[in-house]
Amino acid sequence: MMTETAAGAAAAEPLIRLDGIHKTFGDLHVLKGCDLAVAAGEVTVLIGPSGSGKSTLLRCINQLEEPTAGRVLIDGVVQGYETETLPDGRWQKLSSSRIAQQRSRIGMVFQRFHLFPHMTALQNVMEAPVQVLGRSTAEAREAALGLLERVGLADRADHYPSELSGGQQQRVAIARALAMEPELMLFDEPTSALDPELVAEVLTVLKELAEGGMTMIVVTHEMGFAREVADRVVFMDDGRIVEQGTPEQVIDQPQSDRLKGFLASVL
Repeated sequence: MMTETAAGAAAAEPLIRLDGIHKTFGDLHVLKGCDLAVAAGEVTVLIGPSGSGKSTLLRCINQLEEPTAGRVLIDGVVQGYETETLPDGRWQKLSSSRIAQQRSRIGMVFQRFHLFPHMTALQNVMEAPVQVLGRSTAEAREAALGLLERVGLADRADHYPSELSGGQQQRVAIARALAMEPELMLFDEPTSALDPELVAEVLTVLKELAEGGMTMIVVTHEMGFAREVADRVVFMDDGRIVEQGTPEQVIDQPQSDRLKGFLASVL
């Protein structure tokens, strides 16, 4: 949950601000003018039916997709573009190296684990700090062991992904994202590919991250997690943000018929 420090900062510039985000794929209009502000230390949970644009919104934040219109700002800095426009009024796109630098501040965990199958859990967590951050092997190993312990997998460091359960693989993926020391973590339905009995172990890690003050945006259908951990719940439908507020406001006191219908289908 958001700490007192984060709550006090909420009135200042948010860590993340989305201004009028649109995204089209050909004739398909996936995002239709989404505005959102997330304070440092805040846990925001995105809910909504499949196809409502939740995952695309995350991918726009992490520059895996380029918004068709609108801006993503982190710490007040526009992502992906120079702040000054070209003479013809167009925005000038940043170089790939500067985009990579911006993206390094953000960790993302997907539905599927995307671990390197030929590497152990420890090697998977070490890889990016060594290759991207230039850390020494010894330094990266020490940090990776600490992260694996943090997600409850210290005893599985030398196991390959094929030797781990789905829940364990997802926890390795979380440790790998944390190894880049991100300011923001994005989770795109991190439990949807897991058997029901493995969901709790991943949600426990997310709860511990939230308690530690990590800024998080989580796409999930786990309403119990949203009610317990979220500072804010955002309901999306048909590419728009329809309602947002505290879990009590959104889950217990929905205003729109669309949200009432959605909650009836998942609760």
